[in-house]
Amino acid sequence: MGELNTAELLIRCLENEGVEYIFGLPGEENLHILEALKHSPIKFITTRHEQGAAFMADVYGRLTGKAGVCLSTLGPGATNLMTGVADANLDGAPLVAITGQVGTDRMHIESHQYLDLVAMFAPVTKWNKQIVRPSITPEVVRKAFKVAQSEKPGAVHIDLPENIAAMPVQGLPLKIDSQEKTYASYRSLNMAATAISKANYPLILAGNGIIRSHASEALTEFATALNIPVANTFMGKGAIPYTHPLALWTVGLQQRDIITCAFERSDLIIAVGYDLVEYSPKRWNPDGTKQIIHVGLAPAEIDSSYIPLVEAVGDISDSLMDILKRADRQGKENRVAAGLRAELRAEYEYYANDDGFPIKPQKIIYDLRQVMGPEDIVISDVGAHKMWMARHYHCDTPNTCIISNGFAAMGIAIPGALAAKLVHPDKKIVAVTGDGGFMMNSQELETALRIGTPFVTLIFNDNGYGLIEWKQMNQFGESSFIKFTNPDFVKFAESMGLKGYRVESAKDLIPILETALKQDVPAVIDCPVDYGENLRFSQKAGDLSCPIWE
Repeated sequence: MGELNTAELLIRCLENEGVEYIFGLPGEENLHILEALKHSPIKFITTRHEQGAAFMADVYGRLTGKAGVCLSTLGPGATNLMTGVADANLDGAPLVAITGQVGTDRMHIESHQYLDLVAMFAPVTKWNKQIVRPSITPEVVRKAFKVAQSEKPGAVHIDLPENIAAMPVQGLPLKIDSQEKTYASYRSLNMAATAISKANYPLILAGNGIIRSHASEALTEFATALNIPVANTFMGKGAIPYTHPLALWTVGLQQRDIITCAFERSDLIIAVGYDLVEYSPKRWNPDGTKQIIHVGLAPAEIDSSYIPLVEAVGDISDSLMDILKRADRQGKENRVAAGLRAELRAEYEYYANDDGFPIKPQKIIYDLRQVMGPEDIVISDVGAHKMWMARHYHCDTPNTCIISNGFAAMGIAIPGALAAKLVHPDKKIVAVTGDGGFMMNSQELETALRIGTPFVTLIFNDNGYGLIEWKQMNQFGESSFIKFTNPDFVKFAESMGLKGYRVESAKDLIPILETALKQDVPAVIDCPVDYGENLRFSQKAGDLSCPIWE
């Protein structure tokens, strides 16, 4: 390869990593990178805000397993990336953030827009580095992608000073090394099988690691053969089909729910692909007395309520199949799943014909589920609607309901839906958001229109921060500082060249959804929601008494 400048070599290295898109904004200090991209097959997606760019890279990484890439300039551009980068890091999504930077000749003095970005990104990344010499670029890029994509995946950051970007360099991208499988020890597999064979009421807690490891088929076979019920976390949806007779759907609400009864009754929790950040063990094992088996690609995190009896650390599918060969549950009857599933199903179906208006969140989600196919994708923003989506939007397959529940950042739904449509252009994509989350990154709908990624944004409209009101009412009996007014969302959408719809009765929602999903431009649906259900759920949770299985 002939002589390049550092920015051009950086782009060659990104091409070598298989990068398809870079999401970001142009700036003075990343001009050389942008110039190099003009001659690259990598598509640069110009976004309207750096936070949106980072969220796009975040969801791209979560859906593909390949690091999504976002780009900003220095200073305020870099600080705007932070929320999306932090979200990817805690949610276990591989992401590489690249920032422009002042030249090395003015870092030692107070300088316009200069911040120590390596120091700033350190708390929200797995690894980050400044390119201080042109020749180290291939090593920095290769390490960035290897670290970002290795278990547990997360965010990394590369900082490129503008004078380094312009310097001449000779070099080639590094060869991508193949990742070998790791296997759990025979001792751990035998111990896990023995504990499972002895348990009376084992329960599987399925986390996002199953999705990342493509282990859902193995988990379903394991649970079926041993007759062990499965509850998934918010980020573990689809780990087992929701129609499976052993599926107890989603756990993780901060209040007691009927699924809590299964955890209280269980004498052995088999945590598979589970990250503590998804759902604190202090909520399902407050006394630290539950026996736990940890099955994952990485060792268990330290927590006083999560001290495993045994850790099977290695490829999750192989570990499950090896434990299955060793375990014997013949004659062990487990009546937990059947009883709880009947209750869960009855509550879910209860809202099928509810015609109240504003519409109850359960009914909105029930109707959405009827319109979406098993392979279609919803991206949930953060707010009161996220709790109901977690509880009532059920999945047949992995990565069909994306919920941020590590960092849980508002504003992810719209940019996330754009990324999902890029990855899966033939699937229906719906961004489910509250009116608060919608206004945080609604500008990226222009990006979606410009690049031709039509999806539907469904707004749960209550003119306030509903989740905070829910918490205030539970704790203090009154709410404060949570109400606001909204623009006319239909006119807002139309002013951008989008399709806008307003739901005016319960019977409107399904036909509007069906129409909106057929559009060749992004569509926005304004749906008034009755969040009185929040407090009714809290009251029901407080009165919950668990059935007895004997």
